[in-house]
Amino acid sequence: MNTEQRILRTSIGVTFFVACVGIIFGLLSGSFSIVFDGVYSLTDASMSVLALIVSKLIASYTAPNGPTGKLRERFTMGFWHLEPIVLGLNGLMLMGAAVYALINAIGSLMTGGRDLEFTFAIVYAVVTVITCCSMAIFETRANKTIRSDFVALDAKAWMMTGAITGALLIAFCVGYAIEGTDYAWITPYIDPVVLALICLVIIPLPISTVKQALADVLLITPQSLKQHVDEVAQDFVKRYGFVSHRAYVAKVGRGKQIELYFIVPTGWPTKRLEEWDAIRDEIGNAIGEESSDLWLTIVFTTDVEWAT
Repeated sequence: MNTEQRILRTSIGVTFFVACVGIIFGLLSGSFSIVFDGVYSLTDASMSVLALIVSKLIASYTAPNGPTGKLRERFTMGFWHLEPIVLGLNGLMLMGAAVYALINAIGSLMTGGRDLEFTFAIVYAVVTVITCCSMAIFETRANKTIRSDFVALDAKAWMMTGAITGALLIAFCVGYAIEGTDYAWITPYIDPVVLALICLVIIPLPISTVKQALADVLLITPQSLKQHVDEVAQDFVKRYGFVSHRAYVAKVGRGKQIELYFIVPTGWPTKRLEEWDAIRDEIGNAIGEESSDLWLTIVFTTDVEWAT
């Protein structure tokens, strides 16, 4: 978790730098596509700050010196549910920014485009492409070990920003090359055309993240996890002679919530609580994935109504 937070802090600092440079160079060059690139980065940085806060809350919940007082009292079920909310909001905001930029690009095309100062635009694009590629590679490699959805989305955002700026760089170089030639009439259209094409490409990219976030918010059961839990439970039903079981499974961000109810035959010989706890330990070990992000509840009852 500390590694995740360090990566997010680094990303936020670099993103704010890129955003400020983008807005300044966009105004100097007269390029709305560069200004959009900067605003897009600012949006992403703002969401990264929110992601960092949520990451700290999730990490602190299971820590020995975790949150106390009213925060603990009001969030007794933890903070895992905040993660998909932030991821979904992030994806929607990035898509919204791209849709807005697309509308502006179309409007610019309809009014004859805009003149650019290609020298400023090319300098910005080169610096930004190098920065974005470096951050995307760094986060992708780091996330192979920490496996964070926040870092994965942030790395994807760096890739998207790098792709946007790379396309802009190519377009600006072409515009710079044709200045003063018979094709110079094309130059006012380069900025809005490239911006429109980029927006059409990046608008669908966050859709998968938004869909997964929505599934987590709605507590849609992951079928693979449900199947695994059912197989483990069925094995213990046969092993101990239980009547049946009921399993309730949900994935909420990085957290997994599993509730298992075993229906025990009436009239069974009395067992000590330590014996039931030992069975719980066996079931927990069989389910696996022991983690501070796993919320596992195992109940034994003779009354089916307690399990429904």
